[in-house]
This record gives sequence, C-alpha cells and structure tokens, in this order.
Amino acid sequence: MVCAHPLGPSRRQVLAWAGVGAAALTVAACSGEEDTSPPPEPGEALATLEDIPVGESVQVRTSAGAEVVVTRVSEEEVVALSAVCTHQGCTVRRESTELACPCHGSRFAVADGAVLQGPAEEPLPRVEVRIESGTVVAV
Repeated sequence: MVCAHPLGPSRRQVLAWAGVGAAALTVAACSGEEDTSPPPEPGEALATLEDIPVGESVQVRTSAGAEVVVTRVSEEEVVALSAVCTHQGCTVRRESTELACPCHGSRFAVADGAVLQGPAEEPLPRVEVRIESGTVVAV
C-alpha cells in the first residue's frame, strides 16, 4: 500500500496495519500446520545425562531449530520426543509428570508421547536417540 500523504501514514493507517499484522501472526501460530523443522542430524549431541536427573526432562533446540524434549526414564534409558503439539503446533512444556500444551490444553505422557488429554489426537513423534559416553545423541 502506498501512502499519498506527504507526512507519511496517518495514525489510523498505522493502527490498521498493526491489526492486520497481529492477526496474521495469530493465524500462523495456530494454523495447525505440522512442524517443518528437520529432525536432528545423526550424531548431534542433544544433552548430557549429567544434565537430566532420573525422572526429569530437558527441552533442547537442535541445530536445525527443532524443539525436542529429552526425558531420562532410568539411569541408562532416555526418551526424546518432538516438543511440537500434534494439535496445532504449539510448543509443549514439562508440567509435573506430563507434557502440556499451553495453547489448547492437550497433555502427553513423558515416556512415550501418548495423548493423555485432547484436543490432540496423535501422540508426540519420537526422536530416535542413543547414549554415547554419557551424552544423548540423535540417531
């Protein structure tokens, strides 16, 4: 849009443009599009066992920008899940003993990503990892 006024856009125009921009951001945030971040590169270190007490989780961002939740299930077992809610793509966070989506209330099991409460219908995708010398590494 070109402004014909020599002093620039009017206050009304600026507010209208801001409203359109905010609406576009809201639609993008809740559009239901799947996470398009590529999985971590094989061999990428995600966390160290030292950083994750047994029964706890850490949230990490991969070098490709994907959000992943890594949970230490036991001394020698970890589970990594995509942190992107399968309902509408918000980022889940660990709350007590579950992963919770702050946008619409979906809840997931930390051990396997199973849906505990909707509106999400699909589990969180698993990210394949292994432990190498005390470090959680993508497979």
